[in-house]
Amino acid sequence: MPFQFVRPNTNIDFISKRYIAYGFSVCLLLIGLFATVFGNGFRLGIDFAGGVIVHVSFEKQVADEALKKSMDIPELPGISTQRFGDGDTEYLLRFTKQEEGDATTLRQHVEQQLATSFPGNRFEILRMEVVGPKVGDDLKNKALSALYYAILLIAVYISGRFEHRWLAAAVMAGILWGCMYAVSSILPLSMGWLVLCALLITLATCYFLRLHFALGAILALIHDVFITTGLLALAHVDVDLNVIAALLTIIGYSLNDTIIIYDRLRENLKKFQDMSFFEVINKSVNQTLSRTVLTSGTTIAAALALYILGGGVIHAFALTMLIGVVIGTFSSIYISSSLLLFLGSSDEYKKTQEEEEYERPGEHGVV
Repeated sequence: MPFQFVRPNTNIDFISKRYIAYGFSVCLLLIGLFATVFGNGFRLGIDFAGGVIVHVSFEKQVADEALKKSMDIPELPGISTQRFGDGDTEYLLRFTKQEEGDATTLRQHVEQQLATSFPGNRFEILRMEVVGPKVGDDLKNKALSALYYAILLIAVYISGRFEHRWLAAAVMAGILWGCMYAVSSILPLSMGWLVLCALLITLATCYFLRLHFALGAILALIHDVFITTGLLALAHVDVDLNVIAALLTIIGYSLNDTIIIYDRLRENLKKFQDMSFFEVINKSVNQTLSRTVLTSGTTIAAALALYILGGGVIHAFALTMLIGVVIGTFSSIYISSSLLLFLGSSDEYKKTQEEEEYERPGEHGVV
């Protein structure tokens, strides 16, 4: 008998618990918002904020305050220290923005200060990264653009794939381009505000064009990204290129899970004509539950192994993946699917799945 992780006749009533799930999501969003506004804030890594990061390993343990005080000199402005790795002998030293081309001089200042302040404690500079302010801004803008265009292309694909409305999807993209061109021409907004405006315009366009599958998927993806970044702020994790790579991976992973459920939902809408839309969604989620649990479980196991054994350099990426996979699986079941109940009626969704019947030439004696 083949192994079955979830029984084929499983019938868990997921959708009736959607309001509890919404409350849980709101709580996580508020926790992340509180950590961002009233906590240490949403911290950008050196890749985006610019500056210098020095990874130092000591032979003996060093007190945090002593290390920070020793580095507080005019040549090393804006010093901050952070323990790194599992032990108490490695630190990340961060400095504010530096002019490009002074990495050698800066390294000499760091070595001189450490040697003077801790003469009996040998040290080694394991790595040193310098990112200029202009490079940091360019990377930040490109990262925000990548996140947004990924979501936009997803909306276009889902609208055509599940609602057979490629023309409406093209209209949505055209409206967005026109609106963003007008906004960027009139208002001198930063890339972050432009991306936020673009997301709001995309959501509004999907709603008024009644692209409900796309709207549900986009809201679920925004839900995943916002909660993940909020929890990263709570955990005091700096957002760098590794975190952005993990967020893009989460978007693709969560979307894949959502598409699996949507695809089964589309099949069941044709197959169970007499069943209510509420029951069809529940049945579709249960039928794909085994695949969802197994895929999420193996991904979480791999991310957990990276987090425990991968070392400090990859900790941020692995932690983002761990949070994002859990939240993405949750949103595929409770957010993207259940939102369809509020956006349209059962008859409307069934109508979108009806395929036009074409008469073959000569079928009725007329060519």
